[in-house]
Amino acid sequence: MQKRHEALWDNCLKLIRNNVTEQQFTTWFAPIGFESYSESTKTVLLQVPSNYVYEYLEEYYVGLLGKVLSRCFGPGTRLSYRILADKTNNVTTVVEGDTPGGIETPRQTTTRANQSPTTLDVATPQLLDAHLDVHKTFQNFIEGDSNKLPRTVGLSVAEHPGKTTFNPYFIYGPSGCGKTHLINAIGVRCKEMYPQKRVLYVSARLFQVQFTDATCKNSVNDFIRFYQSIDVLIVDDIQEWATSPKTLDTFFHIFNHLFRNGKQIILACDRPPVDLQGMKDRLLTRFSCGLIAELEKPNTQLCVDILNAKCRKDGLKIPADVIQFIAETANGSVRDLEGVVNSLMAYSIVYNSSIDMRLAERVIKRAVKVDNKPLTVDDILEKVCGHFNVTQQQVFSRSRKRDFVIVRQVSMYLAQKYTRMPASRIGQLIGNRDHSTVIHSCSAIEQRLKVDKGFVEELSSIENSFKLK
Repeated sequence: MQKRHEALWDNCLKLIRNNVTEQQFTTWFAPIGFESYSESTKTVLLQVPSNYVYEYLEEYYVGLLGKVLSRCFGPGTRLSYRILADKTNNVTTVVEGDTPGGIETPRQTTTRANQSPTTLDVATPQLLDAHLDVHKTFQNFIEGDSNKLPRTVGLSVAEHPGKTTFNPYFIYGPSGCGKTHLINAIGVRCKEMYPQKRVLYVSARLFQVQFTDATCKNSVNDFIRFYQSIDVLIVDDIQEWATSPKTLDTFFHIFNHLFRNGKQIILACDRPPVDLQGMKDRLLTRFSCGLIAELEKPNTQLCVDILNAKCRKDGLKIPADVIQFIAETANGSVRDLEGVVNSLMAYSIVYNSSIDMRLAERVIKRAVKVDNKPLTVDDILEKVCGHFNVTQQQVFSRSRKRDFVIVRQVSMYLAQKYTRMPASRIGQLIGNRDHSTVIHSCSAIEQRLKVDKGFVEELSSIENSFKLK
């Protein structure tokens, strides 16, 4: 019986070969192994070498697989994969394919995510699609120095929604630092612990689209009532509302209702509330009344840990020196790290080559905008303090001595010029000053540069030392 099933799978491969290029067949289908066919469940179980191959097949060839299985094994054939999750320990996992019955399921262009929420049930939690990415969990959110506080607080919020002082929970940080992963993890954990709660993740842009749609249909009250029924509301990228006053006014009413009724609000943004230009103070004060937590870009060690975790998950084997090289070059962006690993895997399969430093350098040039060790505030402080012969402790002190004030102002000016940090963060790192001190310092330096040629030369000397770093 097994031999007959293997023969049927060979027929499937012949049909697939006739419908793809030879390179596509060699890359994606030749590595597949036929394991078994269950007559009772009409399920074909295939072996694939990694999670990456499985995801690629499901994304681009699931329709083709469904059709050939239906033709060779019969209508209603289901598809499952056995994935080698950990090569070192020979750990495998079995997952079902996305097209049961061998029928190609068309990608829907209209989903519950982009429909107006007023069409959804307001009373029954089971009918509410939380729109969470269930793959983004606390289990695979790797902890490091840059995210320990936000992660710890996030876990507490997920386990006690609306019951802690962390409401609203405002998370900010640059693109690629893991904000979306963390807020999804909070939602997933909360839904696991409290399945009866109405949990909803929504991007700021989708919220705005839904609001515009409700306005056109004269159903804004229904829109507001829907959002006021949520127990845990998670909104991503709220900086996109800065130029949308009507959206902000509507969210203000939703926010007030949820907050007064003890519902949990979680917000993600690329900057702290104090730097959200265009938003009214009444909303900014509400954003700030809970807990504001910064997610910094992961340092090199955390990048190494993230890469090692991804390799274990996908069953990849990447040398330690290549892991270190990627971690130091990918600019601290988790998205860049994942993109580089996926590219390495694809290149390795297509060209049948091992993953080494040479291949990594080749991929990095194409996948990442390389920033040769970008300056940090610590780098700037070191150079400025060295130039003026003062210590960082003196700069951080509350002393108003002129020599210390100049160094403090120059450091703030150069930090704003050479880093992408907001003024509030620069102030925190340079003596725990507020953002207004940073703005004043930058203005004072700019004015002096206009009239003091000697000072211009001094500053140029410091900036030239950055290039020698």
